[in-house]
Amino acid sequence: MTDTVLYEVRDRTALITLNRPDRLNAWNVAMAEGYFKSLDRAAADPAVYVIVVTGAGRGFCAGADMGALQDMAGRGDRAASGDRAAGRATPGAEARRSLPGNDYALSVPKPVIAAVNGACAGLGLVHALACDLRFAAGGAKFTVAFSRRGLIGEHGISWTLPRLVGQAIAFDLMVSGRVFLAEEAKELGVVNQVFPAETLLDETLAYAEDLATNVSPTSMAVMKEQIYSHPMMPLADAMAASNRLMAESLRRPDFTEGVASFVEKRTPSFAPYTP
Repeated sequence: MTDTVLYEVRDRTALITLNRPDRLNAWNVAMAEGYFKSLDRAAADPAVYVIVVTGAGRGFCAGADMGALQDMAGRGDRAASGDRAAGRATPGAEARRSLPGNDYALSVPKPVIAAVNGACAGLGLVHALACDLRFAAGGAKFTVAFSRRGLIGEHGISWTLPRLVGQAIAFDLMVSGRVFLAEEAKELGVVNQVFPAETLLDETLAYAEDLATNVSPTSMAVMKEQIYSHPMMPLADAMAASNRLMAESLRRPDFTEGVASFVEKRTPSFAPYTP
């Protein structure tokens, strides 16, 4: 990957680091390209069982790069519409159109865990919420921010946030754009755990390693799909889908290995996930 996004594999965990620390890892097209390519790389690697995303320096991601926002605000919708009508591309438009949606991490068939080490705002919060789990450093600042920039709930946050915290709390956080800290974020259900800043990444990687060691990668992939799709179904359809998936899991070698390793009191040896 480019220096804007760093990628490494530690044991069976891919660590993706947003790396613009001088800008609190503000999001731009280069970061988006590097991030999505990193997710693809980790998803395709059978040696990677879990993915952890964090930020370099003091922030996780402070939102969209302010320079890009100023450019968009200065041009305005009419200028952009005129460019499109005339066949001219707005700056970075082609690159943006070629990228996946900002909910892309939800489609990756492996657990994606955000280690929120600092400021997490706007588009940065969108990407943290698109991860499956969020661990945060004590005192880390969160804000939806969009309303205070004259914008609306963008990039799927109106879907992810109410699912985690409920409609009334999501309304408060989205409409007010207020800053809330990691400790409140845990109380509200935005994050799963809060750790001291100095141990956050170690704690997150230890959790990831526990999953990689003791949990079937195929089970994790199937459960991720269940968690995001079944609540959208009528109960009867979700039950039918679960029964079908359970029947499939009973025929997999992972079931035999899971039972044998439990009876024999040893670490299981599950196969990597294959689509």
